[in-house]
Amino acid sequence: MAIKLYNTKVRQKVEFTPIDPDNVRMYVCGPTVYDRAHLGNARPVIVFDTLYRLLRHEYGADNVTYVRNFTDVDDKINATALARQEAGARGTLEELISQRSDETIAWYLEDMDAVGALEPTQAPRATQYIAQMIAMIEDLIAKGHAYDAEGHALFRVRSYKEYGALSGRSVDDMIAGARVEIAPYKEDPMDFVLWKPSSDDQPGWDSPWGRGRPGWHIECSAMALDLLGGEFDIHGGGNDLTFPHHENEIAQSTCAGHGFANVWMHNEMLQVEGKKMSKSLGNFFTVRDLLDQGVPGEVIRFVMLSTHYRKPMDWTEAKRADAERTLRNWRALAKDVDAADATDLDVVAALSDDLNTHQALQVLHRLARANDGAGLKASAQLMGLLDNDMGDWVGVTTARHGDHYSIEMVENWLRSARNTAMLTKNFTEVDRLKSEAKHAGLEVRMTKDTVELIPTATFDPDRLAEIKRGDA
Repeated sequence: MAIKLYNTKVRQKVEFTPIDPDNVRMYVCGPTVYDRAHLGNARPVIVFDTLYRLLRHEYGADNVTYVRNFTDVDDKINATALARQEAGARGTLEELISQRSDETIAWYLEDMDAVGALEPTQAPRATQYIAQMIAMIEDLIAKGHAYDAEGHALFRVRSYKEYGALSGRSVDDMIAGARVEIAPYKEDPMDFVLWKPSSDDQPGWDSPWGRGRPGWHIECSAMALDLLGGEFDIHGGGNDLTFPHHENEIAQSTCAGHGFANVWMHNEMLQVEGKKMSKSLGNFFTVRDLLDQGVPGEVIRFVMLSTHYRKPMDWTEAKRADAERTLRNWRALAKDVDAADATDLDVVAALSDDLNTHQALQVLHRLARANDGAGLKASAQLMGLLDNDMGDWVGVTTARHGDHYSIEMVENWLRSARNTAMLTKNFTEVDRLKSEAKHAGLEVRMTKDTVELIPTATFDPDRLAEIKRGDA
């Protein structure tokens, strides 16, 4: 079935034709790992995970390469590590930065797994590709598209005549309306940093321009080039990245002689109860906040998919409750059903029409009303719903004093504690949670990659409320 995708670069839906059907390639900008992923961070993950699943369905799982990076060199990470050091944490600043990155990456993977995201084919860290970034910068300088000044390397924006085509802005309009950094070492205010110097207490690498670290934009270009080649099929991310990040990626990659991405896709932003998510409004929360409140990851995914990715998504309590009721009913209908080869073509058609997940969910509702358990299960699983390993939340949920406690929530705490312990080598919190889970009548099953709590004959749901997370 033909797939049509909205290409930001040409501002219309286009029929997707991969460069090589046996090697479909997609790059999505991942997180800067300085803190927990907030709910808005989960939207592009779920959107492009759904696209990844569709591409695997159409071209074969072995014929799709999905790269989503981690930005683990950034001033926000440095600031977080410095705050820890000032609070008395032991270790050099570089050690604390590395610890924070490891910790936050573990959190991110855990939280995205909870909302049903498949692992990308590659999840590179920026710090692993410094040599490739330096090589690309050297090439840009040699071609006259970049220059070095006072320990910096900067991209010469006006050397690329098509700059602004993605975002639909002219360079002069950008200067007039955007906040650009004015610096004496810049030839032009719009020129952006490819490399910048590092002080002695900041992470840095040796380069032709002195000890320093890369700018944000060069990271994705270098990683995409190394892992996907000079030209690939799809580049995705939130629409807040269109300018300047993606605009700058196109400029530097094209000037380095690479075709870069054919299709550019951007998801809209998220709101909460009709308002922009903001700490000042008290409506800012992370994915982990919701999971710890007992909101299942599958419910988060369902709510996200209920709105087309190019429209603003409004998270509301009413949508959460409706999604939970729907999924409980669907899971009851699809329980113990063999769903092999039962995917409904109308669901595939909806997803193939620029990821129309809202329409696809309407088809699932129709299948449920028709009591088509096999079609419902297979079609929902194409969208990352009704997977067997996401269904434990349907079992036991209890409430006390307005707070929700579930087996899944305790599993999440135990998984988080285990991931942290693997880095710190301190398993005290893991042992405590295991003991409390057993006291509540749960059998604890842990492997290197999984955590599972199984109710026994002595399980007491009310005791779940007595289990507390270590940082509570």
